[in-house]
Amino acid sequence: MSTPSGSRPEGGKGQDAGANGPTDPDAIRADIEATREQLGRTVDELSQRLDVPSRAKESATRAKDTAVETYRESPPAVVGAGAGVTALLGLVLWLRRRKRRRASTEELLVGARVGRKREAKRARKELAARRTAARKAARRAGKNAQIKARRVARGKR
Repeated sequence: MSTPSGSRPEGGKGQDAGANGPTDPDAIRADIEATREQLGRTVDELSQRLDVPSRAKESATRAKDTAVETYRESPPAVVGAGAGVTALLGLVLWLRRRKRRRASTEELLVGARVGRKREAKRARKELAARRTAARKAARRAGKNAQIKARRVARGKR
């Protein structure tokens, strides 16, 4: 059986043989002070461990410092890595959106094969509208690029 940290079984170090703890008032005060300090340290450590916002800020600061240090050592590598991550994220989002759109249209078309003619017609119209919108956007982007190229050419003359 274990005993509390302040009391030791008979014959403990630095104590009278017949007592559970120190009998001298100064020794008792010293023991109480030591226990208070130990509890204070324990409470401080627990509060630090349970303070999630400050721990998150510390790790964010560490990550920022690491990123800044890496950038200072090799700026082009960091810029390239950032561009790569951004491109990858954009690609993943684009693929997810595309898959979701195709799935909804295909579900409507499959449903039409089993007798849902109205939904199939609506799905075909939606698909045609999407294709038309994509073509218009592509044409608009091409025209905008041509206009910008002309402006740049005029400015260089």
